[in-house]
Amino acid sequence: MEKRLLTREQIAKRIAHDLQDGDVVNIGIGIPVLVSNYVAPDAEIVYHSEQGVLGMGKKAKPGEEDPDLVNASKEPVTLVPGGSYSHSSDSFGMARGKHIDVAILGGMQVSEKGDLANWKVKGAKLGSIGGAMDIAIGAKKVVIAMTHTSKNGEIKIVKNLDYPVTALRCVNRIYTDLAVIDVTRDGLMLKEIAPGFTVEDVQKVTEPPLIVSEDIKEIQI
Repeated sequence: MEKRLLTREQIAKRIAHDLQDGDVVNIGIGIPVLVSNYVAPDAEIVYHSEQGVLGMGKKAKPGEEDPDLVNASKEPVTLVPGGSYSHSSDSFGMARGKHIDVAILGGMQVSEKGDLANWKVKGAKLGSIGGAMDIAIGAKKVVIAMTHTSKNGEIKIVKNLDYPVTALRCVNRIYTDLAVIDVTRDGLMLKEIAPGFTVEDVQKVTEPPLIVSEDIKEIQI
């Protein structure tokens, strides 16, 4: 079988499949902002933005743009019926108060313990953590959407972070272009693999040893 890494859109689609009706979901920069495009139209998912929006809709069409209504990637979006605005401090209060069911965030590194680094490249002089720490710590469940390795082949799922830390032991599940991996007490459990790839392929680009799930399967895209 031909080996096929998932596209950014396919990673987002796979994540969307796991969202549940009634979830309040915070979506971060990058791949996460694509997730709402693949949620079933009849699913009742409430999207939260730390900028002060509860009830974000899809991307705005030409002519619908509102400069004050954007997602985490600063792209114009819409507001669903019943959606509302709030002060950013109230928006962060929702996160700190454990009112966010799922946070879908990008990642630069994730450790075998579920530690997350996603706000600054190692050695960079510029960078601001913004609200990443509050969201990562405050959400009931944190899932990461990222490529399995960096553009230059650097491993991103590591034993210990060496990038600036966002939050410790916060990640529950990792979705990449190669695999779906759960963070468990016993270590990282490989649940799903991209079409054509093997467990050995995933382990070669994952620093910590992987526990292979008894019901491991191919990612359905």
